[in-house]
Amino acid sequence: MKRNYLVISALLLALPMFAQNRQPQVIDKVVAVVGKNIILQSDVENQYIQMRLQGGASGTGQSMRCEILEELLLQKLMLNQAEMDSVTVTDERVEAELDSKIRYFIARIGSQEKLEEYFNKTITEIKDEVRRAAKDQLLQEEVQRKIMENVVVTPNEVKRLYRDLPQDSIPMVEPQYEIVQIVKRPPVSIDEKLQVKDRLYQIRKRILEGESSFSTMAVLYSEDPGSASKGGELGLTGKGEWASEFEAVAFNLRDGEISDVVETEFGFHIIQLIEKRDNMVNCRHILLKTKVSIEALEKARNELDSVAQLIRNGDLSFEQACLKVSDDDSKSNGGYITNMATGAKRLSTREMQELESYFPEYKNLGFVITRLDEDEVSDPLPMTTNENKDAFRIVMVKKRIDAHKANLKDDYNLIQGWALNKKKQQTIVKWVASKAGKAFIRIDENFADCNFYYNWNIQK
Repeated sequence: MKRNYLVISALLLALPMFAQNRQPQVIDKVVAVVGKNIILQSDVENQYIQMRLQGGASGTGQSMRCEILEELLLQKLMLNQAEMDSVTVTDERVEAELDSKIRYFIARIGSQEKLEEYFNKTITEIKDEVRRAAKDQLLQEEVQRKIMENVVVTPNEVKRLYRDLPQDSIPMVEPQYEIVQIVKRPPVSIDEKLQVKDRLYQIRKRILEGESSFSTMAVLYSEDPGSASKGGELGLTGKGEWASEFEAVAFNLRDGEISDVVETEFGFHIIQLIEKRDNMVNCRHILLKTKVSIEALEKARNELDSVAQLIRNGDLSFEQACLKVSDDDSKSNGGYITNMATGAKRLSTREMQELESYFPEYKNLGFVITRLDEDEVSDPLPMTTNENKDAFRIVMVKKRIDAHKANLKDDYNLIQGWALNKKKQQTIVKWVASKAGKAFIRIDENFADCNFYYNWNIQK
């Protein structure tokens, strides 16, 4: 199992729920103690079962359980250190983390109803069940941040790591691409905007006149798939998570007040304040989206078709065309499509596939790119922006790097990441060695033969 000291991921936060709802219950007992924190047999078994279901289990069952236990020991040692150092996180931050996790799982499973049906619990009950885990996660992240805050690698360390790798241990790097794009985002017509605004004003009027409640109208009419099914409710949220126009109105409403129509990049909204708590608010909203006309889309496609031909004929460089024509923010960096998770310009087909599941603008990108030669300009391609608006683009493979053994010239950033991870791992090893000796740690005799990676200074 790959060593991961990044504490609990969003998925691991949900593992106890998945396992408890889908697997037979384990006869429980305490299998390890770290300070005041205990680890139960069920904690280990639930994660082991989930890893097997996901196909991530390797080695013998006991060796996997040993590795899972060690990850849990590390988490509990960080929690113990958080208590020793009086590290705290606010209730508001915990609630924001829970709301973020719930929104993530709703998006993945399809709707709030499906999530509640899967767990056989309401959203409130799900949040109550994992609130402690969410707080522990944030505390561990604070401890980890402090451990890692001064960990950096120099160019000499990167080169040294690469030189020290045996030739037969240098890994292969999958094919990578540097991709540039020119995007045309057809504007929504004034008539379309007026029609949508009028529909929303009529909905608002019916609510204000008492014909129906805000939540009922949200279920019936809102085009926000993440909130419509729960009456438009967005959950307790802090500043910085919504469009600025939406936020400016939401944070200035009174309890129960319904806003005027608000326009954002996503469409038109009306907002009702449910609750204001410190620097956070919980709102309902009804969203109606505007649509680009077929004529506007056809005009954008034809314009890009002409631009692509000019580039192919050598009458215009891609960079010049990008600055002149593109409606996308990427034109400020030459039109490069970057990895939204890392900011890197190079994308592998695997990364494109992973990003495709989260960001609409990556949809089918990998399929197109792998069929283009270097410096070949595509025909106009339909796309969906991250605001779920229809658009067109042309793309070009600026650079194609075939599968190869990693080297410093082409893969410096990758090797730098290896060096940094190695240094972080060494830092964690030293940290565990220094802290484990000062904490009370005990494990069950059934795990006494585990070949642990860290020195836990275990008390028999």
